[in-house]
Amino acid sequence: MTFISPEMLVLLAVVPFGIVVYRRVDAQRRARAAELAALGFSPASGRRQPRAPHLPAAIFLTALALMAVAAARPQLKVGLPHRQGTVILAFDASNSMQATDLKPTRMEAAKSAAKQFIDAQPSSIKIGVVAFNNGALVTQQPTSDRPEALAAIDRVASAGATSLGQGIFASLSAIAGKPLSLPENASADDLANIDIGYYGSAAIVLLSDGENTSGPDAEAVAQLASTAGVHIFPIGIGSTDGTVLQIDGFSVATALDEQSLKQIASVTNGAYFNATDSATLTQIYRTIDLQTVTDPKLTEVTAVFTGLSTLLLLVGAALSMVWFGRLV
Repeated sequence: MTFISPEMLVLLAVVPFGIVVYRRVDAQRRARAAELAALGFSPASGRRQPRAPHLPAAIFLTALALMAVAAARPQLKVGLPHRQGTVILAFDASNSMQATDLKPTRMEAAKSAAKQFIDAQPSSIKIGVVAFNNGALVTQQPTSDRPEALAAIDRVASAGATSLGQGIFASLSAIAGKPLSLPENASADDLANIDIGYYGSAAIVLLSDGENTSGPDAEAVAQLASTAGVHIFPIGIGSTDGTVLQIDGFSVATALDEQSLKQIASVTNGAYFNATDSATLTQIYRTIDLQTVTDPKLTEVTAVFTGLSTLLLLVGAALSMVWFGRLV
């Protein structure tokens, strides 16, 4: 316990002073009662003598002590439980995301879907952002600051090839809050031997057209996420009919690969969504297994001490009046 005004604890000196005063008054009363008894006077027969005659005085003194503590404005660390979780928005930032089969482009459609998702989240959800092509980068660590997350989304630009595995692995690194080492040309066995911990209240929203062009194997990394308790919710960006994209003077055919994204979702007990179905995106956070955490915070409890002292004063006064017909 700490105090905002600790100097007020000097008022506790009233307690021993009160004990001294009470003992003197009680001694005087006993002496007076003895004198009256010697003269043939006796206490009123209608009032029973209490078994604990000093109890009202003890209650009064305890109330005074609590008042003195209340005057010092005490503070206690009180644990306030709340639900929280972490969601990583992993953006496919490859060249194929420049395609226009979703208007204005796949990338802009992905950003729009991600922003809708953020708007639907409760404040207890922390949002992180990862951008990946043939490599991956954590562009925003998980944060409760919505403007920072939105700004990180706006900075994502498309270039290069696609590695869904790199994107998922970088997302796991952001969830773990530490850099994770991915062995070069990592096999499924190499990935299975990586222990990143358990994060049951975390999820990855994977925004991609699903066209995977480089390693590591996305399903093997998804299995690593599943072992860590992380669900992946892929959001398909693009059309299954596809389109032709001009990249550096070459015509490149590109189409949404839903099957690949559905397999990733299945491995992690997640769910697949399509970016054109924006109404379902708000359901993603409801499937995240949020954890209950307790954050101890200093809370002033002056009112508690004041209330207890007032209650004790009333109890002490009531007992004294019933037992003695007077206050203490």
